Amino acid sequence: MERSRWQALAAALVVSLLLMPPLAAQSPPRTGGAFKLTDQSGREVTERSFQGKPALLYFGFTSCPDVCPTDLARVARIARRVRSLGGPSLVPIFVSVDPARDTPARMKAYVSVFGPDFVGLTGTPAQIAEVTDRYHVYYQKVPYGSRGQYMMDHSTFLFLLDREGRYVDHFGRTADEAQVARRIVTALAAAPSRARSTSMAGK
Repeated sequence: MERSRWQALAAALVVSLLLMPPLAAQSPPRTGGAFKLTDQSGREVTERSFQGKPALLYFGFTSCPDVCPTDLARVARIARRVRSLGGPSLVPIFVSVDPARDTPARMKAYVSVFGPDFVGLTGTPAQIAEVTDRYHVYYQKVPYGSRGQYMMDHSTFLFLLDREGRYVDHFGRTADEAQVARRIVTALAAAPSRARSTSMAGK
């Protein structure tokens, strides 16, 4: 009796495994999508506000002591490399993960340091949570020093969006700038339908 029971359970497990779709057939989570934020001039913008121009999207915060300034300077250099290779002008977009401190006025003063084409975006905590979720960006408040002081730990990927505001590719901060620029030119020259929905997670 006991043996028959275990045999039935084993058979049921085999059947359930056979009915599961193969892992290769499961679609990865989509990266990118709609968002609504506020730019450094206080205007409401969405992913469609930049239509017609591809963009480079980076998440960080203005109180970042070294990583964000270094990476934003790198974004500016990559954009210049893309133009030198005959690629299109890119809109560099800096999205804050620290909306409590990063007001539009503060973002305006910050992004202007890196170039006149830079766009700074901030929003409500809910809006920031939504856009970071869509791009699978990690961020976390890290208390330090005296009471109320904190830093923000966050992902450091650079995202490429096409002329329609769709995710195309992403790059780690240690990737060679020349190679990144060439990848961008090649990707943007491809048909719009080839924009990828590759998954991104982690930091």
